[in-house]
Amino acid sequence: MQSLTKSPAELLAATSGRFSMAEARRIVGNQFRPRAAIYWTDLLATWVIGIAAYRMVREEWLGWPLRAGLFVLSCLMIYRAGLFIHELVHLPGDKFRSFRVVWNLLCGIPFLIPSFVYYTHLDHHRRRHYGTKNDGEYLPLAHRSRWWIVGYLAQSLIIPALAIVRFGILTPLTWLHPSIRTWVHRHASSMVIDPMYLRPLPTERVLRTIRWQEVGCFLFIWTFAVLVLIGRQPVFALYQAYATGVVVVTINAIRTLSAHRWLGQGEDMTFLEQLVDSVNYPAHTWWNVVWAPVGLRFHALHHLFPSIPYHALAQAHRRLMAELPADSPYRVTESPSLRYELGSLWKRAGSKSARLAMPRRVPVREELEDEFHMPMGVA
Repeated sequence: MQSLTKSPAELLAATSGRFSMAEARRIVGNQFRPRAAIYWTDLLATWVIGIAAYRMVREEWLGWPLRAGLFVLSCLMIYRAGLFIHELVHLPGDKFRSFRVVWNLLCGIPFLIPSFVYYTHLDHHRRRHYGTKNDGEYLPLAHRSRWWIVGYLAQSLIIPALAIVRFGILTPLTWLHPSIRTWVHRHASSMVIDPMYLRPLPTERVLRTIRWQEVGCFLFIWTFAVLVLIGRQPVFALYQAYATGVVVVTINAIRTLSAHRWLGQGEDMTFLEQLVDSVNYPAHTWWNVVWAPVGLRFHALHHLFPSIPYHALAQAHRRLMAELPADSPYRVTESPSLRYELGSLWKRAGSKSARLAMPRRVPVREELEDEFHMPMGVA
């Protein structure tokens, strides 16, 4: 096992192998077809378990120990169901339209994360944008103080409240004037980590999708509020919703911190630099499945082939590790555990130099091509 003090830059610098996308694609083989039955079964089962547990938390006769366990279960299931938003962005735009609508009705709107807030994820996969100011999902955390990490995690306490303000108050204001609409769209409509990120303005087609999702969130918030005011929902429901939101957002923030090594410094990175800046957690343990569900423990592989569906990532990774050369740069992407990677980031951010150079330019054959899909129509 590598030392926590050994940087990914040093690991890649010691890698002498070349990387061929064509070879990797051949090895992966027929792993690119999403299976609708798996998507529907997984989402619906996860949602039913999560919502059932969420409702049972309010049953006082169950006792606090069992209710606490149900609360944890509901958070984990809601977290898993919500993360299907990541799959929606990468699914072929002309397929899974019913799945997109159902996910938004069951998860996107009631969880206040409608799918449009994640459209910007595609910029994270554009090779000219990754790690630059055009990538709202990236910060050079390895080169900044630890307070940036602490601050990123701490904002989980207010994000649920900000979501309510965004959809419950700002949404109707956007109907009043185009300038308000523009400001809200650019500054308050993206699921990102960079507070300075400005979202590009949408096309008319995308704007229509955004509007119906916004209206759905607005109606959900105010319907819930009215039900509490007239006594049809207990006040406890407000506390439970907020607590659930905080827990889910915190888990996702921890997962995000472990998805990359954050070695970029705001400049263009080569494809291989982007690849080794991302992390795979191949160990198939219950813990990895809990904190990085829906295939997100294979984040580096996802950056290599964004269109591989989540249910095929484990098999694709096993094939690559079995057939790629021993000195392949892809092997650098593996990490033994969440704790290891978070500890490495904490050490790098805490070092006085905190100015790690990016890895040297490693030869890569010019067979690379964009592998993402933009969702079309109602998402």
